[in-house]
Amino acid sequence: METFLIFLQIIVSLCLIILILMQSEGAGVSGVFGGSGGFYRSKKGVEKVFVFLTIFLGFLFLVLSLLQVVI
Repeated sequence: METFLIFLQIIVSLCLIILILMQSEGAGVSGVFGGSGGFYRSKKGVEKVFVFLTIFLGFLFLVLSLLQVVI
C-alpha cells in the first residue's frame, strides 16, 4: 500500500509540475511580489480548466501526503 501511495504521489506531482508550466499567465518571479490584480479577473476556456486542475491536483497531493504519514 505504501509503495502504491508513493507511486500515485509521484504521478500527481509530475502532472502538477507540467500543468503549472503550461499555464501562460503571470510575469514570472516579479508577479509573485507585485500584488497584481490579474488574479481576480474571470477565467475562461482552457485557462479555467487549468486553474481547476491545478487546485484539484494540489489537494490530491496534500491528501496523498497525509495518507503516507498516517499509514
